[in-house]
Amino acid sequence: MSPAASSVIRFLASCGLAAAFASNASAVTAKKADKDKDAAKPALVASYGDWSVFQSQAGKSHICYTLAQPKERSPADLKRDPAYAFISERPAERVRNEVSFILGFEVGGAPAPADPKDKKKSADAKDKKEKNDPISPTAVIGDAEFDLLPKGNNLWVKNAAQESQLIDEMRKGSKLTIKAASKKGNVTVDSYSLAGFSQAIDRALKDCPGT
Repeated sequence: MSPAASSVIRFLASCGLAAAFASNASAVTAKKADKDKDAAKPALVASYGDWSVFQSQAGKSHICYTLAQPKERSPADLKRDPAYAFISERPAERVRNEVSFILGFEVGGAPAPADPKDKKKSADAKDKKEKNDPISPTAVIGDAEFDLLPKGNNLWVKNAAQESQLIDEMRKGSKLTIKAASKKGNVTVDSYSLAGFSQAIDRALKDCPGT
């Protein structure tokens, strides 16, 4: 597991976000999930529209997180764990605006490339491709679309160089849509409101300035 993925998982576990958002963001109760005595409980410092800003301290490392939950999940009757959009600021690691999405289920990968030597079933495969092949996960804001990379239950921007562009689009847009399929083939579409995002990310960047 990458350090970035570990950071997201530790944060979510340590502050019990599923319960916190289900009740009231202002009543977040931190839960100690690891044994690092230097790691402080993540604290909710501000909420702007549909986005919240959290901070935590681990030794001399000050970390800020901007996050939200989707306003809508489709299909609504599909059983999944809660989902989050999650942006990390970790100045001590020189990490700025690292974007990830927690889906609440194990994400399926992109379709495997076809074997050019196998032509016997090519016609049938073509007819069934859209129905049977897992879709490639994407983030969409207006006309802008970004490919995402699945890692377990999480999604990351496939081309890290596009993270800043994604953040810019989130600042300008009103709705963010995340589309991904589970390993079972179920497709989920998460719709996030971007109301308050610009204020939230600005607060996180202010509280966790780069070195």
